[in-house]
Amino acid sequence: MRTLIVGGSGFLGSELARQCSQAGHEVAATYLTRAGETADVEWLPLDVRRRENVDELICAFQPEAVIHAAFRQTDWTATATGAANVALAVSMAGARLVHVSSDAVFSGAAIRYDETCVPDPISPYGAAKAAAETAVSAIAPAAVVARTSLIIGDDDSSHEALVRSLATGSARGVLFTDDVRCPVHVADLAAALLELAASGYRGIHHVAGADAVSRYELGLLIARRDGLDADRLPPGRRADTRSPGPIDVRLDCAMTQRRLQTKLRGARQFLGDGQW
Repeated sequence: MRTLIVGGSGFLGSELARQCSQAGHEVAATYLTRAGETADVEWLPLDVRRRENVDELICAFQPEAVIHAAFRQTDWTATATGAANVALAVSMAGARLVHVSSDAVFSGAAIRYDETCVPDPISPYGAAKAAAETAVSAIAPAAVVARTSLIIGDDDSSHEALVRSLATGSARGVLFTDDVRCPVHVADLAAALLELAASGYRGIHHVAGADAVSRYELGLLIARRDGLDADRLPPGRRADTRSPGPIDVRLDCAMTQRRLQTKLRGARQFLGDGQW
């Protein structure tokens, strides 16, 4: 499959590029400031905020499938308008689109959310991701919109880096005990997105891990796996801060998991058994 990864130099994008290359796909991946390092991938510079650039690149590469994983958390234009630009170009090219969204589109008021739930964001980033979903669904009705949660790897995600810094005392801060998500392993997420890209499914899909855990519990799991002193991880409550955003958001992935061969493991499985 001739595949284009938009946002290929990011954490998820790099894993998507790696899996595509390993599967023998003809793959290109875009970057904003620095190309990735995956071999057998054509690295292409792209600013998704510039529609003419997006149109030109997709027209030139002629992908069969596009996975859009690019965003900038504090940049509405990159996150929302960029998604619309990609959807417009993909529709013109007649390609398949999988758009990566986030559990940040929900407020947390309902706690558990399946694919039928309507976004009700309470943070600027959540609003941008919800706007992106609306644009993609309107422009490319056959596209998949895949909502995910915290993305964890094998010692190389931003959350893992934070846990190491807190456990070693090189950074200050807390891990919230009341901020609950459904973390997913980056390899599982990438495999699921590629499976959806090759499928005939459309619409909203939830692609997150099977376990609902707090950021503090997730930190304990990471620390135990890495042989760090978990007792040094400082707990705190998000409700006691002024940090905007939802507190408890749990994506129900049952419908999506029934459609996938890829197993969406929970954090307690891919980080250990969670017993302490």
